[in-house]
Amino acid sequence: MRKIIHLDMDCFFAAVEMREDPSLVGKPVAVGGSAARRGVISTCNYEARKFGVRSAMATGLAMKLCPKLILRKHSGHLYREASDIVMDICHRYTNLVQSLSMDEAYLDVTESDLPKGSATLLAQKIRQEIFDATKLTASAGIATNKLLAKLACEKNKPNGQFTVSPDKVREFMTPLPLGKIHGIGKVSAEYLRQQGFNTCADILPLTRFELVTRIGNMGDWLYDACRGLDDREVITEWERKSLSVETTFNQDLSDPEEMRVALTDLIAELQEGLTEYPEKKIHGLQVKIKYHDFKQTTIERAGMAVDADNAWLLHLERWANDPRPVRLLGVGVRFVSEEETPQLSFDALTMTG
Repeated sequence: MRKIIHLDMDCFFAAVEMREDPSLVGKPVAVGGSAARRGVISTCNYEARKFGVRSAMATGLAMKLCPKLILRKHSGHLYREASDIVMDICHRYTNLVQSLSMDEAYLDVTESDLPKGSATLLAQKIRQEIFDATKLTASAGIATNKLLAKLACEKNKPNGQFTVSPDKVREFMTPLPLGKIHGIGKVSAEYLRQQGFNTCADILPLTRFELVTRIGNMGDWLYDACRGLDDREVITEWERKSLSVETTFNQDLSDPEEMRVALTDLIAELQEGLTEYPEKKIHGLQVKIKYHDFKQTTIERAGMAVDADNAWLLHLERWANDPRPVRLLGVGVRFVSEEETPQLSFDALTMTG
């Protein structure tokens, strides 16, 4: 039987900022872009969450909900440094570590040297080592699969852990709101609610066939999920399939020349990012446009070199169809998988001066 730990750092970015500036402790803190620049919240601490502030929320709204919110800019080098330490600690105990982000990972410790044979004790040990090394807290969930471990990790946040033993799976899952299951978003949760399904208890009495008949293919997956069944492996190798950068403007851009300048800056940023992937083959160039009403359009051209002139040509081709003021611009590339025929190598990039 597998033993999986889901490890999640507590309000990671905000926690790092509070560690660096102890005067922030006990105050509502968030990390993100400024309201003046239409920024969004990346992370906030629990004091801010009491006011309704959440990740991915517009900073302007967050400041309205919590007027005393202390907003900090991203300290990327500090976050990366802490993340590297956390992941190094995880790898001391197993090679089967699936990093989901800078602050979250699955660990398959089935074959690890467990203290007293217990994954629960190992999770405690890992969390303590992380705190000793970084002065940051982590929460953990321990179970026989990834789905259960992730759900368990939410149980005793922050700075806690919870174990779902095999004999307690049904007891754990039955009262769980369906919206808590990873993979069920707000739209799906509302659809299920309209069908009379609010918790796993509403799903369990139905057969797989009945569920599929009522809600389609999602019913097949939901039948297993509500029973805590999940056969996904911990994936240790992840291949980046794309790279992109974008910017949201303080005021919508109406002047094409301003758009061209913005695209030139974005291309320079994208080119810098691509230097980290010299082995990657590039499919082509993408340009993204978002208008004030949040209508979005993207254009991609295979085999096109990543430079400012090409980005401008793609932008004009698509913007001409809807020449309104622009809220956001972005540029990006898709990487060619090993199965595809390479279209353009990094060596062929034309760098702008």
